[in-house]
Formats: sequence, structure tokens, C-alpha cells
Amino acid sequence: MVSAEKLVEAVRAAREASKKRNFVQSFDLAVNLRDIDMSKPENRLNEEVVLPGGRGKPVRVGVIAGDELAMAAKEHADLLITKEELQELAKDRKKAKKVAESADFFIAQADLMPLVGRVLGPILGPRGKMPKPVPPNAPLQNIIARLRNTVRLRTKDKPVLHVAVGTEEMKDEDVAKNIEAVLTHLERKLDAGMGGIKSVYLKTTMGQSVKVEV
Repeated sequence: MVSAEKLVEAVRAAREASKKRNFVQSFDLAVNLRDIDMSKPENRLNEEVVLPGGRGKPVRVGVIAGDELAMAAKEHADLLITKEELQELAKDRKKAKKVAESADFFIAQADLMPLVGRVLGPILGPRGKMPKPVPPNAPLQNIIARLRNTVRLRTKDKPVLHVAVGTEEMKDEDVAKNIEAVLTHLERKLDAGMGGIKSVYLKTTMGQSVKVEV
């Protein structure tokens, strides 16, 4: 594993390789994998990682629920979809697509998952946003707080993944901790560990890439 000091140096180098913009840029990490056949669906990654330094920007969480869980969702979630509203979405695909884009993560009451699968599965599935099933008495506040610091590590047909690991408003050390969390997760997930990583690059949204030595 790369040292914390090296990661901080990479963040500083990426910051220096970036011009000031009139918006808050993200730090984007690109990880190139080796010796993985992405033509086989079972080799594709779709993982979630909690960033210890936070994401540095708002993350929207939608909840699909009824009864008590819906009451809790009104207080803590960014979006609430009731069972009745879910049934209405089945009749309006355009509105269903709009709902899919309105949140970064979704949580669904477990007993509603079959209905969620029928109505929103074809839309949320390809986007990697299928809801996490939770029981009606789930500690929703804690689950949502965790998701607000979570990112997806997702590959498609090429052995490369891109993930935002913070913003330029964050401290270098916090961005470095986030990079470490991503690389540590990949090390555990890949059969070859760190040997399965070909190269790693870091950049701001509009900045130049710098290589992260791993």
C-alpha cells in the first residue's frame, strides 16, 4: 500500500496542476486494472466505499417506504417515495427516469423490493442505483448518514474505474485518506491485490492528471 505521505504529495501535485475555476472542482481518481477480462460480467466491479474524509459535497438519498419508515424518511431523506407513488410511477416511465436521476442512492423498505424491482429495476439497475433493502424499523438516520459519505467503484466494459474522492475545498490530508480507503478496498477485492492495479492517476475536474505511485 502506498504511504499516506505519498498520497498527500499526489493531492498537492494535482492541486498545483489545476487552474482556479469559477466552481468547486472535484478530485477525480482513475484506477487502471490489469489482467481482468471485463467481457465477463462477473469480473465487473460494483462496490461501495465509505470515504473517511467525507465527499465534500451534498449527496442525495431517496427512500422508498411506507408507514413508520416513511415518517422517519420525511425527517432524514432528500426524497420520499411512498408505495402509492411507486405504483403511479409504473404508469409514467418518463417521470420514473426523472426520479432515478434525483438521488445518488436509494433505500427501500424490504417488503416493497418486489414492486421496486418491477417498476424501477429496469431504470435503476443500469445506473447502479438499485435500492438497499432495509426492515421497517431500520435506523434510517444512521444508514443515510453513512451513504452521504459513500462512493461507488464501478467498472463497465473496460478495466478502468473513475471515482470522485473529494473536492478542492477539502484538506489535502482528508482527500488522501479517501484515496487510501479506495485503494485498500480494491486491494481486498482484487484477486491479485495491489498487483491487480496497473496505474493510478489523480486530477481535479478541469486539471491535469498526476500519477499516484502505488
